[in-house]
Amino acid sequence: MVETGHHHQHPPAPAAFGPPQVSSMAVSRGPTWPPAEQLHHLQYCIHSNPSWHETVVLAFQHYIVMLGTTVLIANTLVPQMGGDPGDKARVIQTILFMSGINTLLQTLIGTRLPTVMGVSFAYVLPVLSIIRDYNDGQFDTEKQRFRHTMRTVQGSLIISSFVNIIIGYGQAWGNLIRIFSPIIVVPVVTLTSLGLFVRGFPLLANCVEIGLPMLILLIVSQQYLKHLIPRIHMILERYALLVCLALIWAFAAILTVSGAYNNVSVATKQSCRTDRAFLMSSAPWIRIPYPFQWGTPIFRASHVFGMFGAAVVASAESTGVFFAASRLAGATAPPAHVVSRSVGLQGIGVLLEGIFGSITGNTASVENVGLLGLTRIGSRRVVQISTSFMIFFSIFGKFGAFFASIPLPIFAGIYCILLGIVAAVGISFIQFSDTNSMRNIYVIGVSLFLSLSIAQYFLSNTTRGGYGPVRTAGGWFNDILNTIFASAPLVAIIVATILDNTLDPSHAINERGIPWWKPFQHRNGDNRNDEFYSFPLRVGEYIPTRFL
Repeated sequence: MVETGHHHQHPPAPAAFGPPQVSSMAVSRGPTWPPAEQLHHLQYCIHSNPSWHETVVLAFQHYIVMLGTTVLIANTLVPQMGGDPGDKARVIQTILFMSGINTLLQTLIGTRLPTVMGVSFAYVLPVLSIIRDYNDGQFDTEKQRFRHTMRTVQGSLIISSFVNIIIGYGQAWGNLIRIFSPIIVVPVVTLTSLGLFVRGFPLLANCVEIGLPMLILLIVSQQYLKHLIPRIHMILERYALLVCLALIWAFAAILTVSGAYNNVSVATKQSCRTDRAFLMSSAPWIRIPYPFQWGTPIFRASHVFGMFGAAVVASAESTGVFFAASRLAGATAPPAHVVSRSVGLQGIGVLLEGIFGSITGNTASVENVGLLGLTRIGSRRVVQISTSFMIFFSIFGKFGAFFASIPLPIFAGIYCILLGIVAAVGISFIQFSDTNSMRNIYVIGVSLFLSLSIAQYFLSNTTRGGYGPVRTAGGWFNDILNTIFASAPLVAIIVATILDNTLDPSHAINERGIPWWKPFQHRNGDNRNDEFYSFPLRVGEYIPTRFL
């Protein structure tokens, strides 16, 4: 990895993929920017750490950001399972607890990148299939149906986790990464973010009067106001998200108390009111998630096989997030064997989630990686400290429920910015290839459009009950295909890998950026992949990272 301090001395561009020679007339029009392995203006990279009080506040921001997706998936699945607000509160506690454990494992012995491991929406379709099978009135109470569904989800997660473990520790995923190039990384990383556009403005529009002010206020305060008030420049740049969230949350509470939502639809009340989650009254004061808390896992072949596709999709999502995190943390591209190892560890995390009774498997959080870019702080220690907030609020339920009651449109306003940052980081990988090559333009353009288009087709033709476009006699087969092709990052891996490795690849090695890419993908390919120091070097110097 590459390490910097507050100012950067940018490395010279490798000749293999440097800018073409230009005429004096072209030079006179302005400077050309050579490829840079490190993003400009990063204040703290993976090994450099802010002061402890700053670290704690930044870590709390990471907790808040991941909380929105956690609540969103609980709101999506728990009511359909037959769960009440108390069940939802306990599910959220379990998700937070497992996210803290998995994040700590990933930052210590996985990729060692500053990535938060949160819930994956790839598992929604298989879980909906389980819900559908138990929604036929065979249970006396909704509580029984909820627990039986959770036990089946547990059993399916436990078995499907071995998909990640096998392709990860068996190096199958690493062998796939080795045939990547920057041309493939561009659509994979970009669509890891753009594929989640429904969490942006569509979710914000459910309550535009609080979602839109959150979006506008965050942009104005974090990007414009800091220049108008230089004294608080650094505070706004790093902590504007928390300040804006507190202001808009208070504004939403005032609207709720004043009766602004008394005569609106039920859907609007659920999105806008600050007192409709019922999590505070339902959550226990103290509760430690424990193994098999919902009962003995239930294993059914049809449900287990149906979740295999979700395990592969979650691996693809995490891969794109890992490459984005490496850029935003001032690091080199993670080697293939490290990405493969992290996918195997992700499988162990899914196994633990099945044992402890989480509602879905895990994946690397796109939103939290976007937060690295928003604050310009890619410190691994910040993310590791954030796990203490996840675990603390998972045990002390009332406190966690307080923050989980933040209306989702407020989170959507934040995600509009964070997801956009990750999409742009994906595009930045194109600089390591020939951006004037029509071959590269074709591969990237077709991969981006086709992947997003295919995923949108599958998503828009999936019913609320989980029925997708593929509807054969085999339910598990339907779940696998519908889950795979509803994932833009996984479709991007398939399309871009085929195109980039079949369209005259041997004659376009330099165009594809292989001379830059290849050294990072082997254990001894580049010494910056190793970590020899546990302390930051002088400002502007490289510091390797322990990937091995």
